[in-house]
Amino acid sequence: MSTEVRVPQLPESVADATLVAWHKKAGDPVTRDENLADLETDKVVLELPAPVTGVLKTLKKEPGATVGSGELLAIIDEAAAAAAAVAPAKKPAAAPAKPAAARPAPVRKEDPAGKLSPAARRLVEENRLAAADISGTGRDGRISKGDVTQHLDSTRPAPGAGGTRVDRRVPMSRLRARIAERLVQAQKTQALLTTFNEIDMQALSAIRARYKESFEQRHAVRLGFMSFFVKACIEALRRFPVVNASVEGSDIVYHEYFDIGVAVSTERGLIVPILRDVERMGFAELEKGIAGFAERARNGTITLDDLTGGTFSITNGGVFGSLLSTPIVNAPQSAILGMHRIQPRPVAVAGQVEVRPMMYVALSYDHRIIDGRDAVQFLVVVKEVLEDPARLLLQV
Repeated sequence: MSTEVRVPQLPESVADATLVAWHKKAGDPVTRDENLADLETDKVVLELPAPVTGVLKTLKKEPGATVGSGELLAIIDEAAAAAAAVAPAKKPAAAPAKPAAARPAPVRKEDPAGKLSPAARRLVEENRLAAADISGTGRDGRISKGDVTQHLDSTRPAPGAGGTRVDRRVPMSRLRARIAERLVQAQKTQALLTTFNEIDMQALSAIRARYKESFEQRHAVRLGFMSFFVKACIEALRRFPVVNASVEGSDIVYHEYFDIGVAVSTERGLIVPILRDVERMGFAELEKGIAGFAERARNGTITLDDLTGGTFSITNGGVFGSLLSTPIVNAPQSAILGMHRIQPRPVAVAGQVEVRPMMYVALSYDHRIIDGRDAVQFLVVVKEVLEDPARLLLQV
């Protein structure tokens, strides 16, 4: 009996996928739910599990092929696996052999290619590298894209060495190409404008320092600044609902819920997972959700559903040292908040100059529906709430 392996149903927002690599070749035995191949979409890398146990009879698509929902990729022969299991039982019993001297069991060498992340595998194939030559820094020696890039840098001759000038050309990944497309589209279709403010982080830093240990002990998750910013944004979005709205044709759609996207940097590029109904979440739930997204983004297990939707986004360039930036709105949303590096600066406090931990914040917004007054006052609310965190409790 033969079973067809087809591309799983892709969401409406994803038109097709790229077959990145096969993990099995024709003639190999496979077990049910074993990963056969990696499919890269505009947003995530999907695993293609084997639907049945059997032998991989034929491969219908080569790596690099663009495939759509339901397209035939391979055929698994279940009968071949059943025959292989029955065959040993029909062999005549062998005469008892003389006991042989004990030999040490052969050590099975693990295939280095099996430790490649999908992004690293693609880079290895593009540059015709041997996985065995690359040192993996991930868990159990897993090789990341960063490991491959570092290997390339270490083996590439220095600029001008030996009089050789080399250009290296590699195709964009689907995610990078999609990011480029969406950013250009946002700038073409939206009237983007950015307004700035600064936040005195002293009170917030004091609260975090005072409670971070007990918070982590009780909730088994670290207390960061992002959960405070999410809470502050919810308070500001309640007061200025147009910032939580989007444009559809000639209509403004006001969302009566708060699904907040939190930008996460991965080795494949920037992705924005969505925290759903954050107005119902406590600080611990928010921190666990954010940490969970970051972990799944790093190990490649984040799903398309995690990246779909969203009414407002937050991005934190400060973790990379950014002091100030103008983030681009994640369309079809209408606004995004940019956090930045916390830096001690002299500021005037009650007529005196004091050094305080300050952060610049930026709100980029679609000026077609959000007036400058609303955008500025939105940031003022975020500033007031974070500089006096008791407002989060009292909602004032």
